[in-house]
Amino acid sequence: MNKPKKVPMRKCVATGVMKPKKELVRIVRSKEGDVSIDLTGKKSGRGAYLSKDREAVLLAKKKNTLSNHLEVTIDEKIYDELLELIEKEN
Repeated sequence: MNKPKKVPMRKCVATGVMKPKKELVRIVRSKEGDVSIDLTGKKSGRGAYLSKDREAVLLAKKKNTLSNHLEVTIDEKIYDELLELIEKEN
């Protein structure tokens, strides 16, 4: 008899809600300080997870959550890319 596979859970840095990893998008800061969106979840560097939700992205932007978590200033382009990504998926 097969055991059900364990679903990896991660916490959204904006809302604080635990969700399955596949329902979140990862934002990564490399050692050089470059910030990018990691759709694969495998890039090396400091990562932060955000819900694939417009409100979560806007909340993170308003409260500066991503820059605090990744310890680097976040460019407006990253938030724009996140919003575009969410619009495409819905």
